Amino acid sequence: MEVRFLDDILARVREALARSDLQAAADMLESLRPADQADVFSELDEEEQIALLPRLNPEDSADILEKMDELEAAELASELPDEALIPIVDEMEPDEAADLLGDIQEERVHAVLAGLEDPEEIHPLLLHPDDSAGGLMTSEFLALRRRMTAAEAIEAIRAWKPEAETIYYLFVVDAHGRLSGVVNLRQLIIADPDTLIADIMDPDVIYVTEGVDQEECARLMSRYDLLALPVVDAEKRLVGVVTIDDVVDVLVEEATEDIQRLGGAEPLDRSYLDTSVWMIMRKRIGWLLLLFVTESLTGTVLRHFEDELQAVVALSFFVPLLIGTGGNAGSQTTSTIIRALAVGDIDLGDAFRSLWHELRVGLLLGLGMASVAYLRALSWGSSPELALTVSLAIFAIVLWANGLGAVLPLLATRIGIDPTVVSGPVMSTLVDATGLFIYLSIAKMVLGI
Repeated sequence: MEVRFLDDILARVREALARSDLQAAADMLESLRPADQADVFSELDEEEQIALLPRLNPEDSADILEKMDELEAAELASELPDEALIPIVDEMEPDEAADLLGDIQEERVHAVLAGLEDPEEIHPLLLHPDDSAGGLMTSEFLALRRRMTAAEAIEAIRAWKPEAETIYYLFVVDAHGRLSGVVNLRQLIIADPDTLIADIMDPDVIYVTEGVDQEECARLMSRYDLLALPVVDAEKRLVGVVTIDDVVDVLVEEATEDIQRLGGAEPLDRSYLDTSVWMIMRKRIGWLLLLFVTESLTGTVLRHFEDELQAVVALSFFVPLLIGTGGNAGSQTTSTIIRALAVGDIDLGDAFRSLWHELRVGLLLGLGMASVAYLRALSWGSSPELALTVSLAIFAIVLWANGLGAVLPLLATRIGIDPTVVSGPVMSTLVDATGLFIYLSIAKMVLGI
């Protein structure tokens, strides 16, 4: 029902734009929720977006830009004149505004900052990388003092009029602005009005420094069920707060990148349909060429064992079965290890434990697969010796694939490479060549060829 409703609104907005009735189109968009506004707006042509965005209420325009893909929002903002862009940026959250300005031309940034009501909320955020805690945080927060009373704190909240996502946790600082504790809204409400904040705050605060990676922020907030995470500088002065809505965006972004890398491609910088065919090709061709070169090792192995294959032609019948099983076993292991790394179940110090764990799993899987492979080979009319060769090979290949799948993601992490790079197609390609070598080496020994 919701999809049909939005499709109907989109059609009506386009009709209004076709007859050059920008106000009617703007009114229809403004009647929607922010997420729905962004969905409808993103379906419009770029020329329509540029014409319509300045006609919207600046608050609605800000909501739309915040919901859009970052690069698309930056390109759209770059097309707007300063007098149209400044009021929109003024309505954006400081962290979102900093992300937007960080992606447009530097000369435009200075002009926009000069026209804002409070540029100092945004300017410090531009100094940090987008994927760090400093780039993710907002500078819009309320810091309480230790000697304030609960009544004074509540009065300060009323005067501040915070956004919903920033009100549940309130952080306490000392006279030098250093983070001292945290108090939640419930504590303030039920406390005696004359109670000092220092008496009800929790001094054990989970915090991060400005340079911490955004994934670590997301992991901490997920692990400890936090709605807000304070960010401090080198002297532990409170400089910002990372809120849960930003962390959700990070999790979606990181999951999207990981899934694309799992398929053996570079992550896209924008939504799929808005990425040109040429750009998608460029994102994929590098990995395809690398996998092609790596896969050529399989041909090298086959040529090395050419005489053996000619002597026992039936060996070739089982090649797809064996290397396919090995690739699947390796991919299962890498996906498990990568996920365990991502959620903090294991770290680099657990490398040997993980390897031993997967070798035992591989031993059991290999025994099971070897039994099935032996019977399957016999059912195809193979000799007992050939069936034994296949079963021994599949046992060794599964054991090898599990061990390799346990080690490669940890090794990639150790040298600073995203572990998803060694998963999926990369893992399958490596196991193809090595698995084929294992199979034909075992055949040479068992069959005496």
